[in-house]
Amino acid sequence: MNSRNSHEKQTARRVLRSACAIGLTAALTLSLTQIAHAHRVAPPSVPGDLEVPPGNKAFLVGHAFGTQNYICLPSATGFAFALFTPEATLFTHRDKQQATTHYFSPNNNPFDPADKGVIRATWQDSRDTSTVWAAAEKSSSDPNFVALGAIPWVKLKVVGAQDGPTGGDRLSATTFIQRVHTAGGSAPATGCAAPADVGKKAFVPYMADYYFYFDPDADR
Repeated sequence: MNSRNSHEKQTARRVLRSACAIGLTAALTLSLTQIAHAHRVAPPSVPGDLEVPPGNKAFLVGHAFGTQNYICLPSATGFAFALFTPEATLFTHRDKQQATTHYFSPNNNPFDPADKGVIRATWQDSRDTSTVWAAAEKSSSDPNFVALGAIPWVKLKVVGAQDGPTGGDRLSATTFIQRVHTAGGSAPATGCAAPADVGKKAFVPYMADYYFYFDPDADR
């Protein structure tokens, strides 16, 4: 009787171990599938000079709602509105959750020490506060892509990155960012034409999609 009970217990333990192994394998497979799917972002169609270098992969896209903020200043031709910062919130396309905030700020953690403190386009992750700073490389107002009256599409190269205070790093490995599918945001055509207008500000609503890329082979 004892021998039979012992055999049954051993059999039950083997079945339980097998079930656990199968369950763990299935969970791991599902997890890896979800991770792979999360990084499977199709790059947008862009003018040729806005394409990122081969090897870089899109991993995040955010839809931005905000303003392009201008100030009237003296210029070489008289007076003109100059951009002093964007202010935008980026939301994910799939679940409409806040992804990042976008603005100008000093580059606090540059790859090149000479860029320390330079005002750059900035994106900060809304969850882990990892931050990247980027410099514009190319822009395009090609009417085959860019809507009439919209700000240009832009390719930016990341020139600084910083993990969040608790180690968050969702944005830290970003290499390039594209601003595409823009609507609105252009500087006003009027309101900045005389000395009395200097200092006047204009907050112009805009929308855009921002695509974030990383290089899986980069060693950073």
